[in-house]
Amino acid sequence: MSHPNFQAEIRELNIVYLMLAQKMLSNDRETAMFRLGIGKALADFITGLSATKLVKMADSPVLIPRFRFEDEQLARLMAGEGRDETASILHSAIITAGRSASESA
Repeated sequence: MSHPNFQAEIRELNIVYLMLAQKMLSNDRETAMFRLGIGKALADFITGLSATKLVKMADSPVLIPRFRFEDEQLARLMAGEGRDETASILHSAIITAGRSASESA
């Protein structure tokens, strides 16, 4: 049985994520920090990354973006599962926002 090596896909995802994060942070820092689930120090670090350092960081064998939760029910709500799809998505946003605020405090 072969084990696939996802390094190229991980690198591509990391590059896209870091570039998006830099763009978001330069456009609206506070909203970007909330959406990315990061604090000021990490926002400063990402904003200051040169293209060379960004590529070097993206080459990591580890995915840089990660799920901000480990709750299956929250994932189901975010996917729109529930009685009312719109209400489920809104409910998941409220839960996520509450968790982000409490984790950054």
